[in-house]
Amino acid sequence: MFATTFGLLTSILATQAPNWAAVDSAMGRPSVSQPGGIHRYNFPRSDLTVMVGSVKVLPALALGGWVAFAPDGDQAFAMGDLVLTTDELAPVLAKLQQGGVEQSAIHHHLVGETPRVLYVHVHAHGDPVAIAKAVRAAVALTKIPAPTPAAAPPPLALDTAAIAGELGRSGRLNGAVYQVSVPRAETIKEGGFTIPSALGLGTAINFQPAADGKAAITGDFVLLASEVNPVIRALSENGISPTSLHNHLLSEEPRLFFVHFWAEGDARALARGLRAALDKTNSAH
Repeated sequence: MFATTFGLLTSILATQAPNWAAVDSAMGRPSVSQPGGIHRYNFPRSDLTVMVGSVKVLPALALGGWVAFAPDGDQAFAMGDLVLTTDELAPVLAKLQQGGVEQSAIHHHLVGETPRVLYVHVHAHGDPVAIAKAVRAAVALTKIPAPTPAAAPPPLALDTAAIAGELGRSGRLNGAVYQVSVPRAETIKEGGFTIPSALGLGTAINFQPAADGKAAITGDFVLLASEVNPVIRALSENGISPTSLHNHLLSEEPRLFFVHFWAEGDARALARGLRAALDKTNSAH
């Protein structure tokens, strides 16, 4: 009796979860599983050569488009950020809208980059296979390359232990880029759905080796309104330039603002400046 009941319950729960193999097939690329049942699809712009001054921006530094799915029964919430060239913007927006994938922000993250790139934040809720097909159809209108096996990264010219020590948080390597994600301490909701940090609500800090033993940094702070100007001041006082201030979502609670930044210099000194800014926020530890 118990075995029969347990088997029935297992079967019911299985039917309530998305078929991730079908979603992968519809997206045309494999997902990366993350905590909380989230599946993330990456769309790095490895086809572009983007320069900020003398720094060649690696995809992991600031050109890493993505869409992540959080399960909601047999449906899913999808959020992400596609990196587009100016000529790709209009056709991609039209195709996304046609497929029922909405936009929640369109803007720049960098200043002075060549060529100019735009960031389109997307949002959808429903059948994950249908959402994946819509995203794939839109991406097909770009020059975003098909996924390829990751090449062996070059020897890392960053002291990541020292960076982590200054930040008070550790990160992970993505190729030649050291990435640190710092979630908010609050619970963030939209339409009654609790949004996991992995759907783009963690402060993102990226370090890339630059010339003369220095580092280039970029990323964005996820902030409450009351934190925006204290963080901008802390960044500016430490030689880190705020490059953009905007929203990524439409109806989240509490309301969030995103401050992007850029700097080049000594990695440890930059990490200390970022820590000063982090200390102005209600971030998790």
